[in-house]
Amino acid sequence: MTSPVPPASAPRDIELSLEDLHDGKAGRGVAAISHALKTMPGVPGVYRMIDEKERILYVGKAKNLKKRVTSYTHIARLSLRIARMVAQTVRMEIITTHTEAEALLLESNLIKKLKPRYNILLRDDKSFPYILITEDHGYPRIVKHRGARAKDGSCFGPFASAWAVNNTINHLQRAFLLRSCTDAVFSNRSRPCLLYQIKRCSGPCVDRISKPEYDGLVDICRDFLSGRSKVILKQLEASMLAASENMEFEKAAMYRDRIRALSQIQSHQDINLEGLEEADVIALHHEGGQSCVQVFFFRSGSNYGNRSYFPRHEQSAEIPEILSAFVGQFYANKPAPRQVLLSHDIEGQKLVEEALCINNGYKVELHVPKRGGKRNLVEHAMTNAREALGRRLAESASQRKLLDGLADKLDLDSPPERIEVYDNSHIQGTNMVGGMIVAGPEGFMKNAYRKFNIKGDIAPGDDFAMMREVLTRRFARAQKEDPDRENGTWPDLCLIDGGLGQLGVARQVLEDLGIEDVMLVGVAKGVDRNAGKEVLHITGKPPVRLDQKDPILYFIQRLRDEAHRWAIGTHRAKRSKQIGKSVLDDVPGIGGARKKALLHHFGSARGVADAGLADLEAVDGISAAIARKIYGHFHSED
Repeated sequence: MTSPVPPASAPRDIELSLEDLHDGKAGRGVAAISHALKTMPGVPGVYRMIDEKERILYVGKAKNLKKRVTSYTHIARLSLRIARMVAQTVRMEIITTHTEAEALLLESNLIKKLKPRYNILLRDDKSFPYILITEDHGYPRIVKHRGARAKDGSCFGPFASAWAVNNTINHLQRAFLLRSCTDAVFSNRSRPCLLYQIKRCSGPCVDRISKPEYDGLVDICRDFLSGRSKVILKQLEASMLAASENMEFEKAAMYRDRIRALSQIQSHQDINLEGLEEADVIALHHEGGQSCVQVFFFRSGSNYGNRSYFPRHEQSAEIPEILSAFVGQFYANKPAPRQVLLSHDIEGQKLVEEALCINNGYKVELHVPKRGGKRNLVEHAMTNAREALGRRLAESASQRKLLDGLADKLDLDSPPERIEVYDNSHIQGTNMVGGMIVAGPEGFMKNAYRKFNIKGDIAPGDDFAMMREVLTRRFARAQKEDPDRENGTWPDLCLIDGGLGQLGVARQVLEDLGIEDVMLVGVAKGVDRNAGKEVLHITGKPPVRLDQKDPILYFIQRLRDEAHRWAIGTHRAKRSKQIGKSVLDDVPGIGGARKKALLHHFGSARGVADAGLADLEAVDGISAAIARKIYGHFHSED
């Protein structure tokens, strides 16, 4: 069955009833909450607890706002974590809703958006890839798709990873020979491309297949992705046998190859359950104060892969609370299947079901199977969750040992909680970029990576000036956004890819900004720039050389290489974009249609630049005024 890409959130009839409930004179903690209760309505809604620095501490929902918020005034009944949150509260904001289910939906969306400190948070919630068969062209194409729902096309998924989508598309192309090229490439082909030669495209761009035949392949592909795989395979087998009996062996071989390609797709489905057409399996394993949630995706009767999640929560959080928060946030911005199989009962299960039904427009059932095939699927997911959490805990322990060793080698007071590594990239001074990667006790923190497009007036290839701009922008922003260093965005240690020169620039930047407590270390390549001969430069200390087999040296090399990879990738992306840029892009009033008309008429951008005024006016779609603009742009010095 087709699963749509989540549409844009529809506006709900929710009114803001109260923005600010006190004027700052009511104190904090219980006093501030008691002040807010004076005008708190007893209706469904969402409340936000805010500290003195206007940071959102907690987002909660309630069937009765007044009754729920009143419970925070009974300190003796609260856990230590909640009591600490109440003590930090100076004001509250509320939003009323018509129903408790609407409040739950709003709560989940606000938690994902605001990331409050005291809420259970779903981390690393990236969008899922889908398979898209377009419908805005006479010859539809099959592509990978992320993001908002495509205007014209059929989406199938979600898939757990880009690899799963790409692998499926490759096999579908072998089976059905659908094109994957862009419409622009399609319209400009004069001979078949390589995909046609290797039998992964039917060549509709050069009329190697008729329109009715191509439409038939598209229809069969849609049917296969919609869950009719067994029927399609039986039809192909019958067609293969019929062709063989009629001595049409080439046609029989074609059907054989299609069957083989489709069988390859199904062979990658490790676990399947007869009769389970559309469902998600969500299982949680809790150990050592940490949790792993494993999600398996079943669509159209096939297993589309699985993904691990590690939600952030307090060690004292219970499984029903964690799993309930996960389900609400997980489906806040994506469609839910008609059936969700859970490993444990969750808090407010019926309410969550009602909220999912409202959000999706169809019935969604939450079920905790106790026996049978569905229970076996849940147990399989729980096993994966347990193993994933075990690997994470082991990796975290190994990472801690490395951080302890790094602190010892660099004579730090304590192991660093956040390491930032900086590197620059360019080619002969062009497309200059800087990159910053971040690592911590749990490994690389890729959501904290940053790219810096060099904007200053810098001489081509001036690495020192590039490093100065990158570090100035990074730490000036940190001083502005988190001056008190309470959000965990300040580094304990900065590794600079370079020697004494780059280290001197970094030290000067921090001194100019008045920052004195960030450790700076320059990582120089060493003799002959060979790996294993790195030299660590530290201000006020002699250079440090580690043994070539020292695990700490390997760790530093890995950090530096990751920064180099990140900077190089950013540079290549910028360079690729620059390559595709035309001089016509800088001409005011020239959009895609006019640029296409000019290039078609003159053959190249150079031809447009050399054209006379009369020649420009002769181009379709180019008025006399636009022609004068173009001519003036290229002949401003005449």
